[in-house]
Amino acid sequence: MTNQADTEIDGAEDENFKPLTREEALKLRSANPVVSPWVVLSGQLVVGFLVACVAWALTGRQNAGWSALYGALAVVIPGALFARGLMSQFSSLNAVTAGFGFFVWEAMKISLSVGMLFVAPRLVADLDWLAMLIGLIVTLKVYWLALLMRPKRKIV
Repeated sequence: MTNQADTEIDGAEDENFKPLTREEALKLRSANPVVSPWVVLSGQLVVGFLVACVAWALTGRQNAGWSALYGALAVVIPGALFARGLMSQFSSLNAVTAGFGFFVWEAMKISLSVGMLFVAPRLVADLDWLAMLIGLIVTLKVYWLALLMRPKRKIV
């Protein structure tokens, strides 16, 4: 049930609303650049590969390098699936499908990550759990670098 005050507030908001023109929208978009999820995933993949090389070099054991790389892939592969799913046509139809799509793709990402960690001992010979977890954690934290390195906002 609505009361008179709610109706007056809603009516006032509707009267003050003015949609952006094409030029205003382009100006706003150029002032607030977006970081592509593919850039973040590429950075995660590169960092994961570097962590694997460092693990191999520090320990002198090939299995430590493979374990760290597998940990990185347990982040990158589900993240790529998530990004692809969110950018699909169905997920961007409207606010309802976008919200539902986010939930579904996030659940799939988590499930795939857990599944990959569960099968890790069978896929990586002589799995080094510490190296795998280091690869996973370092790769997870790369998005902070992406946020720091994103294009700066332009003052309009």
